[in-house]
Amino acid sequence: MKESGRKQGAVSPCAACKLLRRRCAQDCVFAPYFPADEPHKFASVHKVFGASNVNKMLQELPEHQRSDAVSSMVYEANARVRDPVYGCVGAISSLQQQIDTLQTQLALVQAEVVQMRMNQFTSSTSNQTTDSPENASQTSRVLASPQTKSFFSMDMVVDHANMVESLWSY
Repeated sequence: MKESGRKQGAVSPCAACKLLRRRCAQDCVFAPYFPADEPHKFASVHKVFGASNVNKMLQELPEHQRSDAVSSMVYEANARVRDPVYGCVGAISSLQQQIDTLQTQLALVQAEVVQMRMNQFTSSTSNQTTDSPENASQTSRVLASPQTKSFFSMDMVVDHANMVESLWSY
């Protein structure tokens, strides 16, 4: 008779105990982190780290840190299954390369914007100048006035708080 995950009064074993084909005790260290409905989590962690090592790691940690440790182990194990040589370091390296490429592209686009604004600024000032001394003095007053925006005071903002220093030093 099955009722809500129990078999004849016994607790259904966690994914770790199922995979290891052992009885799941009440104080099983794996049970809170590897539920029976997610067997792939423990399978990949077991394949990479081994059940004994995972057990040792979890028992050495305070309970409030175990969930984060399991999440990290699952992430690393899945990365190792996908890329046995580099694991999550390969993923981090790839993301870092993407960041570097995007930052370079951003710098190029910002330089283009500066160039376009400079061209626009110089063309607008050359259209205002004529040969008459009255127009020339008027233009110089407009350019010298504090209300005129310089093309150097552009809205290029770099968010230094969100920029992360390179993880890899070259």
